[in-house]
Amino acid sequence: MTKKYDVAAYIWPAYTGEDKRSRMFWPEGIGEWQSVKNSVAKFEGHNWPRKPLWGYVNEADPYVMEMQINAAADHGVNVFIYDWYWYDKHPFLENCLNDGYLKAKNNDRVKFYLMWANHNVNYTWDIRLSHIKDALIWDAAVDRNEFEKLAKRLIEKYFHHPSYYTIDGKPVFMIYDLASLMKGLGGAAATKDAFEWFRAEVVRAGLPGLHLQMTMWGEMNYNLSGVDDGITVTSNELVQLLGFDSMSHYQYVHFTDIDRDYEEIMTDVVKEWTRIEQTYSIPYFPHVSVGWDNNPRYKEFRPGIVKNNTPEKVQAAFEKAKEYVDAHPAQPPLITVNSWNEWTETSYLQPDNLYGYGYLEALKKVFK
Repeated sequence: MTKKYDVAAYIWPAYTGEDKRSRMFWPEGIGEWQSVKNSVAKFEGHNWPRKPLWGYVNEADPYVMEMQINAAADHGVNVFIYDWYWYDKHPFLENCLNDGYLKAKNNDRVKFYLMWANHNVNYTWDIRLSHIKDALIWDAAVDRNEFEKLAKRLIEKYFHHPSYYTIDGKPVFMIYDLASLMKGLGGAAATKDAFEWFRAEVVRAGLPGLHLQMTMWGEMNYNLSGVDDGITVTSNELVQLLGFDSMSHYQYVHFTDIDRDYEEIMTDVVKEWTRIEQTYSIPYFPHVSVGWDNNPRYKEFRPGIVKNNTPEKVQAAFEKAKEYVDAHPAQPPLITVNSWNEWTETSYLQPDNLYGYGYLEALKKVFK
């Protein structure tokens, strides 16, 4: 019998124009497909522009998502991790999840869970203004009242869905920017209290509990107060204090130099997996990033591009992640992948005119 692996690909839910607030960044009304469609090469030999083989489809359309769910499941992706946003007291870019995935008739083939992408918003998404770095459009930090409001929405709208991904029956919820969360809630003690309230609310809603997952970056110190120059603690100390259940990465660019050959990067990635395992007491789920090049978001050249990330080399990375899971049989067989569709960061599994279905076929060879 073939061992089952949970291969979870992040989804950037911006390939639709149905959220009216998104028009401020992408006025053509097709979401960030606008930046993909209008991209240009920044230097001789640059492998942009690229084109999606499925076209500039509206991923908030359930018929589109039925096709994508089948393609994902057929090639070994059986979980989607939706980037989930909350700005200015409202959810943002939920259409792809609510109108696309959740209305797809086959959403039992690929489960889903949410990563709260609680980072501040500047003009990065708007190529006309992306060179401006000091602007703040939305502050992602929330106070306790706002936290409770959004948490109740998560519980009521998503956690009970039969396709929501769970560990030990507990819905998994990932948090991207812990520093931002602590800043809004008022420090580590207040964040711990908010987490305890959140867990209790999930149980009160009839579920076994909540599995809180932390997005791992490079090793850093956190301010316990969240706001001043007070006592700092390491990532590991904070993980224990707040009671996270597991961790994974979102992107290689968050913890290593990506401006080199993919094989060189992977050597350091595997070393980081080992370091985390030796340092932390909670499970780490191995992460594979397909690549990195965010030049489609900018008019001027942006240095920092993963080199030679061919499907063959990415397949070798999938093999390494599989080996890690096999070596940790006591923890769930979960692997996170960046990503299903991060086109403007050049880290996606979806088929294009450069490698065709190469990345999906590489995944299938390892996990199907």
